[in-house]
Order: sequence, then C-alpha cells, then structure tokens
Amino acid sequence: MSESPLNILATVAIAIVVGRWWWSDFANARKGVSAPNALAGAVPCARGFVMLAAAGGVALTVLETLGEWALGVSEEQKKITVLFLAAMLAAAFLEELIFRGYIVIAGKGRRVLAGSVVGASLVFALAHDFLWKYEAGDFSFQFTTKGWFSFGCVFVASLCFYVLRFHPRNAARSLLPCIAAHGARNLAVFFIKLAQGHVTGWF
Repeated sequence: MSESPLNILATVAIAIVVGRWWWSDFANARKGVSAPNALAGAVPCARGFVMLAAAGGVALTVLETLGEWALGVSEEQKKITVLFLAAMLAAAFLEELIFRGYIVIAGKGRRVLAGSVVGASLVFALAHDFLWKYEAGDFSFQFTTKGWFSFGCVFVASLCFYVLRFHPRNAARSLLPCIAAHGARNLAVFFIKLAQGHVTGWF
C-alpha cells in the first residue's frame, strides 16, 4: 500500500463510496429485503461473534509482535504516518470485500473451499510487499527473516478471516466479523508501531 497522501486519500474515498453501497445492502438485509445484486456479505451477524472476531484480530497482532521480538526483528518496521491509519482502516474493509467476499469458491464442497481459501490467502500475503520491493520502476525480491515472518503472519491472518466468514456461527456468511477482525488487527498494528516509535508524523 502506497504511503503517498494522494494515494491514501484515494483509497479512503473508494472505501467510503463502496462502503455506502455495502451498508445500504446491509440495512436492507436487516429489514428482510433481499436484493439480488447485493454486495457480498452485506448481511447481519450476531454481535457477540463480531466482538469475538475483533478480539481475535488484536490477539493475532500481539502474537506477531511477540514473534518479532523473539526473532530480534522488531526494529525492522516500516515507518508510517498518522494519515496512513486511514488507509489501513479503508483496506480492512476493501480487502475483506474483495478477498473474503469474492475471491473464494463456495458451494463446490469442502475440499474446493479449503483449496481456494489457501490459494487466495497466498495471493493475499504476496500482495503485501514483504518479500519484494518496487521503487522508481525497479522491482526486486527481498528474502529476509522479517519479510518471511511478516508474510507468514499475513497468510495465517487471511486463513483466520476466511474461517470467520465460513464459521458455523456465521451461517449467513456475513463479512462483518471479517471486517471487525481485520480492522481491529490494523488498529493494533498502528498503536504498537506508535508505541515502538515507528509512527513518524501526521503526513
């Protein structure tokens, strides 16, 4: 995700527009109105399960932080700004809608579902620039301990988000617990970075 202020604002704007569409479909679903073209996962879910998902998202980040300390790579963090938090929260919604909402094969049996979840989670983890770098038109790989560890953590987090989507307690396949877990995880990442001195300023 680019840290350019313009790119951050563009990401937030997209999330707001798409989020309004999703919330409109969600509101209709709460009223019992089923729209044939409703966005994925725009249906209610038990509040307790959503709160449990959010707590799980925080727990994943805490475990990741402990792992970084154990590996001695906690200082190899990317520096971010306060404004970047807006992009992190926007991504929590957009990435869940795209990956947990659409990039998965359901209704074809458990094996196909499990295979698509693992494949999509690999793509999700690879989309984050932990193992590669692109600067000024130059693409290169960077296979470091921190890179592999962060890649693995994001892969596991993605698997967990898919579990939330297809968990028996989420019979309607709502995206709410996935969004809550991802958003809570990203918030936890920001505040841990802030505590470690990796938040450099407002912009």
